[in-house]
Amino acid sequence: MIYLSAENVSKSWGEKTLFTNLSFGLNQGQKAALIGPNGAGKSTLLKIIAGLEKADSGKVTYRNGIRVVYLPQDPILPGHLTVGEAVFFGENKSLALIRAYEEAMQAENPDHARIDRLMSEIEAANAWEYEVKIKQILGKLHVDFLDRRVSELSGGQRKRVALAQALIEEPEVLILDEPTNHLDLDSIEWLEDWLSSSKQSLFLVTHDRYFLDAITNEIFELDKGNIYSYQGNYAYFLEQRELREQNQQSELEKNRNLFRHELEWLRRSPKARTGKSKSRIDSALALGEKARGGPTELEMSLEVKGRRIGGKVLEIKNLRKSYGEHKILENFSYTFNRLDRIGIVGANGVGKSTFLRLITGEEEPDSGKVRMGETIVYGYYKQEGFPFKSNQRVIEAVTEAAEVIEISNNQRISASQLLEHFLFPRFMHYQMVDSLSGGERRRLHLLRLLMTNPNFLILDEPTNDLDLMTLRKLEEFLENFGGCLLVVTHDRFFMDRLVDHVFVFEGNGEVRDFPGSYSQYRERKAEEDAAAALIEKEKTIKEKPVVQAVVEKPQNNRPRKLSFKEQRELEQLELEIPELESKKAALAALLNSGGSDFQQLQTWAQEAGALSASIDQKTDRYLELMEIAEGNAT
Repeated sequence: MIYLSAENVSKSWGEKTLFTNLSFGLNQGQKAALIGPNGAGKSTLLKIIAGLEKADSGKVTYRNGIRVVYLPQDPILPGHLTVGEAVFFGENKSLALIRAYEEAMQAENPDHARIDRLMSEIEAANAWEYEVKIKQILGKLHVDFLDRRVSELSGGQRKRVALAQALIEEPEVLILDEPTNHLDLDSIEWLEDWLSSSKQSLFLVTHDRYFLDAITNEIFELDKGNIYSYQGNYAYFLEQRELREQNQQSELEKNRNLFRHELEWLRRSPKARTGKSKSRIDSALALGEKARGGPTELEMSLEVKGRRIGGKVLEIKNLRKSYGEHKILENFSYTFNRLDRIGIVGANGVGKSTFLRLITGEEEPDSGKVRMGETIVYGYYKQEGFPFKSNQRVIEAVTEAAEVIEISNNQRISASQLLEHFLFPRFMHYQMVDSLSGGERRRLHLLRLLMTNPNFLILDEPTNDLDLMTLRKLEEFLENFGGCLLVVTHDRFFMDRLVDHVFVFEGNGEVRDFPGSYSQYRERKAEEDAAAALIEKEKTIKEKPVVQAVVEKPQNNRPRKLSFKEQRELEQLELEIPELESKKAALAALLNSGGSDFQQLQTWAQEAGALSASIDQKTDRYLELMEIAEGNAT
């Protein structure tokens, strides 16, 4: 079933054509990603299909009754609302019922008849489960400031609020522009699981390749004004894109050879240029256009000759930093080696960017020392970007840092040549910086940084707003970088490829020093969490008191009734407990069979223990609810 259909959509900005006659569709349950270079028009296309931007020609149609929610890169929310009001501001029926119920409960003179009616409607719509879902979304996205005004929030906080709002709305079609920006890694992995299991149709722009692989089943590539479709994951896209470009290059060479032959014919036959040969002349002119083809993709393959690094790099000794009661670092020490490649991870707000400012001297610690080697030159890429001058041209922004730079083969390269290496073709060199897209400005920031020839690179979220092709080229450059690398990023693919050591900011001043990649750290953490959960369950089982079958009735002249929510819980427990007992019996049979290996037997035993604890807990709750129900009946 087709939910969305785009037919012959075209769009230009001034003299720049973004795309022409694009046609594609989105089916029910389909999860598609849109990728392409910065400035290709990805965000503009999303706005057009969301109905917020008008195409020059063509049309976008949706199936009748389909609800669409669009999350832009930089969402705008009403500043006068509280976060709670903004989150619950939607058209979903369950959301409207819960909002009405909350308002009725908070009224100075509650209308009990209306409250009872709303509870009945909530029960009928199964909205209590929806309320639990809302709390889960808010918790996982760390939106725990519902009483604050939207106008008081940072850009990252607004993005998380808008994302929560979009997920809570539960539309049939969800359009997301860089949804992982401003999320910590735990939140990204949760969102990945949430969207993968959702039945919604999804159309998104993202540079997160793990996220892309885990969620999408089709990739649309926007390239040089055309759109190409690939059924498969990111690895399949790269393979097929390479084949497409090879075919296009072969076709271009073929057209060039034919054009050369036609030119020779025209030169040899000046007398033949009559009305009869006019069609052949026109054909030759058309062939010349094809032979010229579109602009070839520029490469960003460059090895800058790094500065020498002496014996001493950077030493951190007993570093402490707090903001009031909020601890950032508590007695942190580390000595950097010459080729350290370290990634920094942790939840938002634990102090990752503060740590970078401390070691670069932009912020003072409460105590402790940061000693930098005499040969060290920092290259610090800041998350908030570089403050380029107003009315400055692209070439001027680079030459302001340096006119030339020495590369690894002892040659010198000009700022103009370096711009081309960084995917800025010559026609862009004299564009105003203010006219660049967000990704292009970030790429220019990186280029300017490298012109200073640092030997210690510090990168704070360098992947935000960069297209996938630029990311691949940047990774290739950093793999060959001959100095220290310290990077804060939520891009797991980027981190796994470049770092072999991780600082994990765990909160309350604690920093875990883990020797290994990010994926290795996640595997270790999963093992540790599973072991801790098992110990906790075993402890709970040992300490749990024996439950008496007969519970003393409360001395109450007016026994209270079960609420709608409790009645539903009781009915659910009546179904769940027998099912858990059945699973436990099946595991007991497997354990008694004596088959399988020791590791499998241990896994079954752990599962059986967990089931026993769950059955005990649910049985207690069932008896409690039954006591209330029977007390009311008598």
